[in-house]
Amino acid sequence: MGSVSLPAAQSHNSRCLLPPFFLSARRVKELQALVVRFLTKRFIGDYERNAGNLYTRQVQIEGETLAIQVQDTPGIQVHENSLSCSEQLNRCIRWADAVVIVFSITDYKSYELISQLHQHVQQLHLGTRLPVVVVANKADLLHIKQVDPQLGLQLASMLGCSFYEVSVSENYSDVYSAFHVLCKEVSHKQQPSSTPEKRRTSLIPRPKSPNMQDLKRRFKQALSAKVRTVTSV
Repeated sequence: MGSVSLPAAQSHNSRCLLPPFFLSARRVKELQALVVRFLTKRFIGDYERNAGNLYTRQVQIEGETLAIQVQDTPGIQVHENSLSCSEQLNRCIRWADAVVIVFSITDYKSYELISQLHQHVQQLHLGTRLPVVVVANKADLLHIKQVDPQLGLQLASMLGCSFYEVSVSENYSDVYSAFHVLCKEVSHKQQPSSTPEKRRTSLIPRPKSPNMQDLKRRFKQALSAKVRTVTSV
């Protein structure tokens, strides 16, 4: 899963948005494939998990340039009939201004977890209207489907969410459309006029990137090594 921030790009027509957040109902690799497909237009079928990686891409939303940062984060533990989220993941969800929930039409269990994920997100955003998009992946594998995409549409409608059916491996345009519409909705929600809801959200601190913490640690180690070398000389 990955958190996505939208800091303002260096442009006259740019604006700072808080992040959408991405949750995979079952498979982390499936979510990574979706995010990387959007960022690079390429599909890579196998990923080495690396929590803390940061990715950036600029997009145009109604004439404004937005720089999207995507962070890979750890998180959901799926049990037999329930799920639990780490506190780090919960902080990321609280930080988000939108959520994408991804499931696979070839995995019925992932479909069953959508309602629980949605409920968990809403509990962390009580009193706010959080944009949520449900994405059904692997639309190209209808011959082995376990979930009719129509069920995903019906469930998303019942939950008050937008719905997109995509094939990450076969079709970039559908993936881009889902991201673009979500970013547009967040952009409209975060107009310059600040509302009490927006002010509340802006007080939530951005989660620190494990990647940046690791870089700082390595930098300190490198400096210490240089100091030891100079001292020994």
